[in-house]
Amino acid sequence: MNLEVFLSLFTLMLVSLLIYILAQKMKIPYTVMLVLAGSLLVPLSNTEMFGFISSFELTPELLFFVFLPILIFESAYNIQVSSMRENIRTISLLSIVGLLVSTAFIGVVGHYVFWWVGLDIPIMVMLLFGAIISATDPVAVLSLFKEYGAPRRLTLIFEGESLFNDGTAFALFLVFLEIIRHGYLGVSSVIDGFITFFSMVIGGILFGLIMGFTFSKLIEWVKGHEHLEITLTLLVAHFTFILCEVLSEHVVVLGYHLHFSSIIATLIASMVIGNYGRFKMSVAVEEYMEKFWSYFGFVTNSLVFILMGFLFVEQSIDLHIAILPIFLSIVVVMLGRAVSIYPVLGLVNLSKKEQPIPLSWMHLLSWGSLRGALAVIMVLLIPDDLTVDGWQYAFSIKEFVSAITIGCIYFTLLVKATTIGRVMHYLGIDALTGREELSYYKSKVLIYGEGMQLIEKLLNAGKINAQQHESLSLQYQKLHRQSLNDYKSKTRNTKQLTSDLLRIYILGLEKEELKSLYAQGSINEKIYKKILYMLDIQMQRIERHQAQLNDIDEVFPVDGLESFINVLRKLLLLEDSHLSPEDTYVYYRTQYKLILTAIRSLQALPESGLIEVFDDHDDIKKITELYLSLKQRTEHKLEEMLANNYELLHEFNAVSAQKALGAQEIKMLDQLNKNEIITSKLYIMLRKELLDE
Repeated sequence: MNLEVFLSLFTLMLVSLLIYILAQKMKIPYTVMLVLAGSLLVPLSNTEMFGFISSFELTPELLFFVFLPILIFESAYNIQVSSMRENIRTISLLSIVGLLVSTAFIGVVGHYVFWWVGLDIPIMVMLLFGAIISATDPVAVLSLFKEYGAPRRLTLIFEGESLFNDGTAFALFLVFLEIIRHGYLGVSSVIDGFITFFSMVIGGILFGLIMGFTFSKLIEWVKGHEHLEITLTLLVAHFTFILCEVLSEHVVVLGYHLHFSSIIATLIASMVIGNYGRFKMSVAVEEYMEKFWSYFGFVTNSLVFILMGFLFVEQSIDLHIAILPIFLSIVVVMLGRAVSIYPVLGLVNLSKKEQPIPLSWMHLLSWGSLRGALAVIMVLLIPDDLTVDGWQYAFSIKEFVSAITIGCIYFTLLVKATTIGRVMHYLGIDALTGREELSYYKSKVLIYGEGMQLIEKLLNAGKINAQQHESLSLQYQKLHRQSLNDYKSKTRNTKQLTSDLLRIYILGLEKEELKSLYAQGSINEKIYKKILYMLDIQMQRIERHQAQLNDIDEVFPVDGLESFINVLRKLLLLEDSHLSPEDTYVYYRTQYKLILTAIRSLQALPESGLIEVFDDHDDIKKITELYLSLKQRTEHKLEEMLANNYELLHEFNAVSAQKALGAQEIKMLDQLNKNEIITSKLYIMLRKELLDE
């Protein structure tokens, strides 16, 4: 690798940053601008001065083994299993059944459409193309969904489908590729294909679980060594991916060469790290992780999409030959997507096992199916010499499939991506919900109210004069009055919505306090996860306009992932995951602290600026009474435990106090170091002494 390759790499990164800024100003999707920029860089790279730009190439190996694991981990790390489980039927049907339907439709219908215009393209070649082009790419769409305000559940469904159908599509692609390479041998080819497909899916899931839990344990072992924790998360994506590929080349069972899907394995491992392993990390690392992987995802996507532009321009088939096949492919692919969406989601609605999917959501899922990095990877993995009996065209199968794939990707990026916002608005999907509308107006009231208080503080501090104070006061009083009028005139029947907002606000304060206790070392991982899960359930109930608690003594179900882990523990004869008497005591004591936080916040509302947002005094009283009841029950539980285990818990309290003091010492030392009151040398010395004590 020479200097020109490095110069090319960093030049492309610099161009990507400039394109990002330009895309923000022009309000054009970033990925679209990147592909266009890549296309425009090709003629520039043909000049002598800028010839180095094309030195960094988008090879199959680079895409497959370096970039793809990063993209998978970055997307899967933040997916909550609990939220996914609520929509598992929809996501599973779309990512497996929907993809199979789309692939079959494109393969069969595409074959006859091309035959109709005089192109005899074999069905197997069209099925290969169907597997390549049926997988949706989440990168471009999700950023647009967030920007234009798509509902959270719709975003989750699309993200889940996009992630899981990557693995399904790639497994299907390999099956068709093998059949084309070795020829169709009838029933035996079908059986081999089914075995290969299901071994990739099931094997990928099992291997991903093993790798995810293994690396979670490794992260737990190195907890406190921040650089090691971060390195392990970087390794889990690539190590899972590459090791899975290695195993796929060597595992033979009953004469069948089994393949495991590296994409599915990496996806599952990443989800395990995000939902289980993240609790094993140091608090500082866990907070940093999202930014760390977001940055890697940004750089990877930038390079992939800008280099796509190079690939599009450098196609070997002349445009006048490819234009009709590309146009027909776009039409067939759009119809295939529609066929894979409406009937499948219609079945979900008929089953009534999950919340119904509105027709407008189906329209958007059908239209917003962008294609990207994975399709390019699969195209590049097609052998240059791949052929079938009767193929007599001047261009190869790879060149033909590349041309129509790239044409479809171009269409989705240039047409679909740029119109998603308008489609969402036309369908009314971007409209504010009742809660969002209420939050919008009430937030403005709060913001301007806080501004008025700040103006008074600035005057009292002598930072503005009387004339400036009068001018600013009039300005903010007008804004505050207008926002109050808007709130009263444009929102109706807000009593329940205001109550929901208040409950979510209080639960948010409890979460914040819980995280602080965990960071201080006052509670362990088991207690933190148990209470956090309970708070999440209560938030989800409120968002559905349900009661926060079904009963004052309600016992919450165990998190789905934790249930799975508990089963594994029993099978492997490991220690029981139930709370010990000491942990149970800490659990209730922590609950008590959170309840006190909630009560204090509720009682302080009438004297705070928030009373303009949460202005229903009867509701405040009602919620306060709920927390007072919880406080009384928790006090009784703690007293009962102390009476039955006095000696044990008395000693435990002393140890807990010592731990709290130790955490406070380290916190104070870190603050002294941060403020440069002590030198790095003294910081290291003192930290070692305190930890040894």
